[in-house]
Amino acid sequence: MPGLKITLLQQPLVWMDGAANLRHFDRQLEGIVGRDIIVLPEMFTTGFAMEAAQQSLSQDDVVAWMGEKARQTNALIAGSAALQSERGPVNRFLLVEPEGDVHFYDKRHLFRMADEHRHYEAGNERVIVEWRGWRILPLVCYDLRFPLWSRNRNDYDLALYVANWPAPRSLHWQALLVARAIENQAYVAGCNRVGTDGNGHHYRGDSRVITPQGEILATAEPHQATRIDADLSLTALKEYREKFPAWQDADPFSLE
Repeated sequence: MPGLKITLLQQPLVWMDGAANLRHFDRQLEGIVGRDIIVLPEMFTTGFAMEAAQQSLSQDDVVAWMGEKARQTNALIAGSAALQSERGPVNRFLLVEPEGDVHFYDKRHLFRMADEHRHYEAGNERVIVEWRGWRILPLVCYDLRFPLWSRNRNDYDLALYVANWPAPRSLHWQALLVARAIENQAYVAGCNRVGTDGNGHHYRGDSRVITPQGEILATAEPHQATRIDADLSLTALKEYREKFPAWQDADPFSLE
């Protein structure tokens, strides 16, 4: 069964400057080869700004750049951006393949403590992306706090979170990523930013990849702009779920 080579880019973001952020990630992506998926943080073109969708790059521009990087690296490029959509402003998680196919998920749980719900339209569709033999569930930041939305219906192997998760609540980020992996018997990867944003919020990063048993497979140094790599095994995942089939006893409830 296919393995998956994943790379997370834990980086600072330039506040409300799409061109500068793309130049920065141009440099980070130089020379990366042999990976299957490369993950950038939430709102990687602007930082977590409520006005971002009104002033950010267009979806066409962001997708074109991501497509170029996907072809350059021969990997799926993933990250969220504040965009104008047919439904209004959205925090959209884009996943772009080297061949140009585009997948997207709009963040469902909008962070009311920053009034995100007043500036963006919530998504209402759960998305599974199939890539190189893996089933991937893309999710964004605050979604992490709501386990029912990320519940594994035996339809994904990897839950992928991108975030601007502030340092004061880093313990929540770390604990909930582990919880999502254990309860869903799936790999979990979380890519968070570092640095300080335009509102003065500071970010530790703590990006990591976690096994279905809750073990940390790879983790980034806090406060550091860095890259982490991990190799995931679909064979090991399936063997674990067969050996310890807790998923068979899950309660039969779902979102309406």
